[in-house]
Amino acid sequence: MYEKPTFAELGAFLAAARHRNFRKAADELRIAPSTLSHFIRRLEERLETRLLHRSTRSVSLTAAGEALAGRLSPLIHDLDEALVEAANTKNSPRGVLRVLASDVVATLLMEEVVPAFLSEFPHVQLELVANSGFVDIVAEGFDAAFRLGDDVPKDMIALKFGEMSRMMVVGSPDYLRGRRLPSSPEELEGLAFVRSRPASGVPHRCEFEKGGKKISVEPAAVLTVNRSELALQAALRGLGVCYIPERLCRGHLGTGALVSLLDDWSPPYEGLCLYYPGHRLVPPALRAFINVVKRSQFA
Repeated sequence: MYEKPTFAELGAFLAAARHRNFRKAADELRIAPSTLSHFIRRLEERLETRLLHRSTRSVSLTAAGEALAGRLSPLIHDLDEALVEAANTKNSPRGVLRVLASDVVATLLMEEVVPAFLSEFPHVQLELVANSGFVDIVAEGFDAAFRLGDDVPKDMIALKFGEMSRMMVVGSPDYLRGRRLPSSPEELEGLAFVRSRPASGVPHRCEFEKGGKKISVEPAAVLTVNRSELALQAALRGLGVCYIPERLCRGHLGTGALVSLLDDWSPPYEGLCLYYPGHRLVPPALRAFINVVKRSQFA
């Protein structure tokens, strides 16, 4: 007689299918690897079908496993959404919400999103971490993170916010007055350059494109800082030009405090996404945070 699989067995299978590794899957579910192996073995016995190929070094899906994972993933996600919505009808969001963002995005979130969120949801303890490096948010315990759309891991749920953006070279009118302005990226060497070196220790290279031609340069720097906001402050004070996200300097360009250079070499790129693990329940606090972002000027 056919026995229906349990949710524990289905969850164990999906975790193993995502990670292709029993130990990582077990760590995600907070169970022992032997327990995870037992759940999957019971599922295969119920279905009378092998779902995974196992060896001492790797785990891979059989054709039946690929088909089952493809059908199960959206169903489990929809079920998680329904359970969260049901919980939200009873309880207001509370607890700790950990969000990761680059230095620039964290600064922008502080302008409107964070104050609005804390005002509306006082029982949530928001932890906003600024880190421009690539971080495994599951391993590091974050609920969500912001990243450019092209860089979001494929196994995450991604929500796109805002328009296309671009990197720009900017300087103050006082600094640029009387100086020869560059007509191509190679001519940046003629100006004092403020370089941004993130926590990874690798300086940002200046990437340009025009008419299908791509150029990457790294001008010699008179000043090196570890945050784009500091590079912006240096440019505003006339210490040189810097290469920073348009989002960060747009207001200063509007007031005339900064002037942009090489506009025709600065193409737009995919905008920001907020992303979170697709295999977890979306906590009420994260759902509330997403809604605040959607309502804000940030979006």
